Amino acid sequence: MDDKPYLSIVIPLYNEVESIPEMYAQLTGVLEQYGHPYEIIVIDDGSKDGSFDLLKHYHEEDPRFKIIRFRRNFGQTAGFAAGFDLAQGEWVVTMDADLQNDPADIPRLVDKAENEGYDIVSGWRVNRQDTYLSRKLPSKIANRMISDVTGVHLHDYGCSLKVYHRDVVKNINLYGEMHRFIPALASRIGVTVGEEPVNHRARQYGKSKYGISRTVRVFLDLMTVRFLLSFDTRPIHVFGSIGLVTLGLGVFIGLYLTLVKLLFGQNIGDRPLLWLAVLLVIVGIQFISTGLLAEVLARTYYEAQGKTIYVIREVLADPPVVPVAHA
Repeated sequence: MDDKPYLSIVIPLYNEVESIPEMYAQLTGVLEQYGHPYEIIVIDDGSKDGSFDLLKHYHEEDPRFKIIRFRRNFGQTAGFAAGFDLAQGEWVVTMDADLQNDPADIPRLVDKAENEGYDIVSGWRVNRQDTYLSRKLPSKIANRMISDVTGVHLHDYGCSLKVYHRDVVKNINLYGEMHRFIPALASRIGVTVGEEPVNHRARQYGKSKYGISRTVRVFLDLMTVRFLLSFDTRPIHVFGSIGLVTLGLGVFIGLYLTLVKLLFGQNIGDRPLLWLAVLLVIVGIQFISTGLLAEVLARTYYEAQGKTIYVIREVLADPPVVPVAHA
């Protein structure tokens, strides 16, 4: 058997000690039957219920069961990011640890990605086993909003059960709570995204770590994603456009008041319109300045870390060449 895994299963976990034995049994059973070399990477996100001790026990019995332990609770996005960094597989599968995702769906999602040429296949919980008002309805609204804003249309952004090609996860930087937006963020590098109905089961142990308040955070993160998708390498276009419109309007009002003063001799010193013109000019200059500073920061981000503004899928050349990014 090849030592390098073909599948990497990434599972963030927080206080799920009751779910771990069944999760391990179901997952390894499915993966052994699937027949591909695999690794399971569990990220203990600061659990305080004894989860780590149990995870350590399974790791000692099975070296393919790998554990990352955080010092404190950093959140699900940080867990996925750490798992992506460690993952070695050609395909990276993400899922929750609470047994609501069914491991039996993994082979079908991977096969769909391989056979149909998708870089990402996202699970779609058609028959979702959650309460309607607190979970289903907010999720439905969020999914529609995310699809419309990003242009990547999925029925279920919130489903953790997804399959990614390694090129996707190795070229995505996650911050905040951006893990649910990975298909949208990855669209910047030209990935193909598919969707597949998956089984969703009622939670067997414990209680959900997420509530309706998450919808507000989704909306705020969505604004960040929209900006990143449109202007991450050219922020001057958004700030500069607003600045020019504001500055132009202020200058126009100022010229109008100047003509009123010179041609008609009217007093403009106590007119609110004068103060509006001054305010618009100042705000316009501030927006343009912000855009220029953002341009400097964007270049610092890419150049200081040796990043490129493109991602290459493959190079066909004779003799083979490796592209080098130039500053």
